[in-house]
Amino acid sequence: MRKMLVITRDGSRSEEIGGLLGKDKRLGTGTGAVAANEAPDREVDTLFVDVESLLGRHTSVAKGLEGLWAQYPSAAIVVLADEATTHHAVDAVKAGAFDYLTHPIEKEELDLIVDKVRETDVLKSELDYLRGQFWNEDSLEYVDTRSKAMRDVFVKIRQVAGTRTTVLLTGETGTGKSLIAKLIHAHSNRKSQPFISVHCGAIPDTLVESELFGHEKGAFTGAVRRKLGKFELAHGGTIFLDEIGTVSQSVQVKLLNVIQERFIQRVGGESDIPVDVRIIAATNEDMLELCERGKFRRDLFYRLNVFPIRIPPLRERIEDIPRLSEVFIQQFNGLLNTEVKGIHPQVLDRLLEYEWPGNVRELENVIERACILETGEVLMPESFPPDLLDNQGEVVTSPVRTSLPLKEARRITVDKFERQYLSSLLEQCGGVIKDAARRAGVTTRQLSKLLGRHGLDKMDFRKKNL
Repeated sequence: MRKMLVITRDGSRSEEIGGLLGKDKRLGTGTGAVAANEAPDREVDTLFVDVESLLGRHTSVAKGLEGLWAQYPSAAIVVLADEATTHHAVDAVKAGAFDYLTHPIEKEELDLIVDKVRETDVLKSELDYLRGQFWNEDSLEYVDTRSKAMRDVFVKIRQVAGTRTTVLLTGETGTGKSLIAKLIHAHSNRKSQPFISVHCGAIPDTLVESELFGHEKGAFTGAVRRKLGKFELAHGGTIFLDEIGTVSQSVQVKLLNVIQERFIQRVGGESDIPVDVRIIAATNEDMLELCERGKFRRDLFYRLNVFPIRIPPLRERIEDIPRLSEVFIQQFNGLLNTEVKGIHPQVLDRLLEYEWPGNVRELENVIERACILETGEVLMPESFPPDLLDNQGEVVTSPVRTSLPLKEARRITVDKFERQYLSSLLEQCGGVIKDAARRAGVTTRQLSKLLGRHGLDKMDFRKKNL
């Protein structure tokens, strides 16, 4: 159960907040300024404090916040203010307070604040854990995810990375299997040794054996000198066999022998060459179906499928689309010398609705194209391909996502509706908050909170209508 504390000069206001929060929260109350000599309380995760108590004997809200953080170092501070003292609350937020509420406080606004604090705590805890316990600094950008499916993937990576166990990555084209293979290698005890990637489907059948195992001089026409194969080059490290389902039966036999005996023979050679490699294979095909059709050896499949990891398609992790888009924008800003700062809210709505048959790779390509075409600081609809939008700029409809639990599907649907509603409303009102709030039947404060929750900026809509 979470622990919250309310500090006000008016005890009735503390009772008011307690009533709005309900009985499922541990709630403490206090009056007046915080005592400076009390022992720090690290259990309080949310602190509600009115402006008068925040200022107390201090000359500024910044000083008041410092005192509170010394007393409650783990707390997110929410400032309570009347209309006349709102400017102090705004100053507090600028100085580091989590947010502020104005009286009279509405339950919807209070619940929104509490939910935001909880979400922020969860994300911060996950990132702190990842940063301190396992992932290297270069990987944090990739493992920062809001998707449960991807968190499960990263848990499996942590479990298997430190072993020499063979891993089979499965998933649709473009889901990032190559990146996952590199993450496994980068967090293994072989990370200082070679990582050799082989795209089996891109090598002609007649050359696959030579590429993997090497060949001796004169082994076949054109073999003018000895060549080391990928397995030899990967000795001591990791070899990544992408599209493993495409290799021929003869290569399958040799791969099985390598896994079992840990040595290879070059094409045209007779000597056994020992190799110490960790194998990671990947496929976008149904390997069991290939086995049923006689296209792939069952004994090899079982050897490769020791530790399977399924990479979910992008349509099953749409929560990550905004973050991935930001990552790609920053990446292409450096490569293309552009200064894009974000995506127009309407475009982001389309990205969330699109089915992404090409997965993360397709999203990356779409963002790259948009960064090249865009002349401003925000990626606008005109910079995106027409298959994302119809002629009227409406969302391309998608089927109900029955692959998600009902609660998650409902949350995503409600979020999309709210974002679309608010985007259309702001566009019609030219970004004027007062007009938009009146039409929506909510206060300007409530509307501002909703805009912040969905990452919408009124200035984007004002610019469009100038």
